[in-house]
Amino acid sequence: MRSSLALIASAGLVAVVLSGCAAAPAPEAGAGRSSEAVVVKGDFGEAPRVEFPSPLAPEETQCTEIIAGEGELLVEGQQALVGLAVYNGTSGEELQVAGFKKDPVPLAVTAGTLPGLRKGLTCAREGSRVAVVVPAEDAFGDEGNTPLGIEPGDSLVFVLDVQRTFPSRAEGAVRLSRDGFPAVVLAPDGRPGITVPKSDPPEHVEVELLKEGAGPVVEDGDRVVVHYTGVLWDDNTVFDSSWETAEEGNQQPGPRILAVSTGEGAKVIPGFADALIGQTVGSQVGVIVPPSEGYGDQGNAQVPANSTLFFVIDILGVV
Repeated sequence: MRSSLALIASAGLVAVVLSGCAAAPAPEAGAGRSSEAVVVKGDFGEAPRVEFPSPLAPEETQCTEIIAGEGELLVEGQQALVGLAVYNGTSGEELQVAGFKKDPVPLAVTAGTLPGLRKGLTCAREGSRVAVVVPAEDAFGDEGNTPLGIEPGDSLVFVLDVQRTFPSRAEGAVRLSRDGFPAVVLAPDGRPGITVPKSDPPEHVEVELLKEGAGPVVEDGDRVVVHYTGVLWDDNTVFDSSWETAEEGNQQPGPRILAVSTGEGAKVIPGFADALIGQTVGSQVGVIVPPSEGYGDQGNAQVPANSTLFFVIDILGVV
């Protein structure tokens, strides 16, 4: 369960529900003289040709939408797949261009993302091309990042093509779980709280549909966008959660993109894959995973040997 991107990942550049009517959050960055000075040419989805006067030194993060997108603005907790071009706003040097023609870059609107980049994402939506200019205090500050070509006090310029967006939580219809199954209560943001019953666990994988989505069916071999929390059956301890912790090689908590398959070469434990394959996007599932379909008699750093596990998994999309 891991993903990586050299510049962003290594440097950090990168259920009961209470609900009600609320206004959509306002973007955390708006247009200004610096972001308006960034000239971007080329078609959406293609590597852009970017020009701007340097140095750019905005007092706060600025964002200008160059190509208008559709739908709602990105909000906290959402995952997006983007084409990303990064420049040193002080020197004008190109730092990285990635994800335009293939292999879009996953970025989440979370506290773990570089502050200026996170603010810039909140002014974008699916189909948007935006120019984001970030002052040093929302980037690498007085320390800079010399290996990346960023000196102390340098500003940054991002050009982002938001190719796809995913919801921050499963949005399917709520289904009642059977008696004796672990209880799941959702916080307002969708984060699950789990209570495992004080009973012996089953010997086989058991899957319960907590919410039923109406999206595409997950097939063996798909790359799936998920949010999940896993607990140990014995003591209800959370041992892994995309809501709370960064995965290895990733600087930020947030939805994960996982290759879900069975058999040789599988990237996730069998019980996790069994819970997802055949389900629909927008669903939330709970799955009891016995040791034989989990980490077996070896365990790992977080999971003791011969542990039964319970996961709550939100299925947010198929890449």
